[in-house]
Amino acid sequence: MVGAGKGAESGILIKGGENLEEAHKVDTIVFDKTGTLTKGEPSVTDVVSVNGESAKSILHFAGSAELGSEHPLAQAVVREAKKLRSELSSPSNFEAIPGFGVRADVDGRRVLLGNADLMRNFSVPVERISEQLERLQSVGKTAVFLAVDGEPWAILGLADTLKETSTTAIRSLKSMGLNVIMLTGDNERTAKAIASSLNLDQIISNVRPDEKEKVIEKLQAEGKRVAMVGDGINDAPALAKADVGIAIGSGTDVAKETGGIILIKDDLRDVATALQLSKATVRKIKQNLLWAFLYNVALIPIAAGILVPLLGPGIYNVLPLLAGAAMAFSSVTVVSNSLLLRRFTPKI
Repeated sequence: MVGAGKGAESGILIKGGENLEEAHKVDTIVFDKTGTLTKGEPSVTDVVSVNGESAKSILHFAGSAELGSEHPLAQAVVREAKKLRSELSSPSNFEAIPGFGVRADVDGRRVLLGNADLMRNFSVPVERISEQLERLQSVGKTAVFLAVDGEPWAILGLADTLKETSTTAIRSLKSMGLNVIMLTGDNERTAKAIASSLNLDQIISNVRPDEKEKVIEKLQAEGKRVAMVGDGINDAPALAKADVGIAIGSGTDVAKETGGIILIKDDLRDVATALQLSKATVRKIKQNLLWAFLYNVALIPIAAGILVPLLGPGIYNVLPLLAGAAMAFSSVTVVSNSLLLRRFTPKI
């Protein structure tokens, strides 16, 4: 109770003692990228035409196709289109393809907007624009292809801003000897560029939303004790599967309901705080068990009469008083030792 209370004071909501105890066993931390390590507010930074179309025309079709999507990247495209005062059209036959992109009919034309795999699945030739693609990916930007009626029109470059606490949080976790992994749907080149800015060398890229849970399962099958940190609906299965699910307080209700630990302040440094608090709590539990064991080892022989040969039968008149005093002293010792957790200070 003291450990959970101390967590609440620090803006860390811990659901049940089992999550607090389980957290001290964790050796691997998996961070979802978008909305967890980043602010989840991407913006369009590049509009690269590959067929001579204007940026306004490109964003008209891209923004119109994305009107039916709630994905952060889709909303960024719509915002950029509106900035250019493009008159967006309501799409028809809209279909979101998780992990790939969207397709829809806009102004009677078939529009595809998504990653390179989506383009290949619909036989859109994108190989001739690989140079522009690599340029965007090399600086950590997410590249989104636009194709209209089966022909490539443009590549949109989108960038998200890292949270101010991401780098510090990862440094703290690595200093604790933990394996820290970034999980992302971005391609490997983009993921490496972002990981480099975080001083992070372990990434798992090209992961579709429905594959996150399988990634956690694979790590657990390798013998790792995994904590998953995420914020979105797509993270919920992985949060539930992980040994410890850590949800961001600013995330979706589904993620928060699934997570065993919730970071109320949306401060990633609290991940390290939660794990350190868990270790401190378990350490106190072990100390208290040791105290109880030592009391029993010392006093059970006395209760059995080991002092009678030395002090005589009269000791039996004193034993009840000694037993009561010992019990009280034992309880005071355990409670006092537990209350020392109130002085816990994380090393960040």
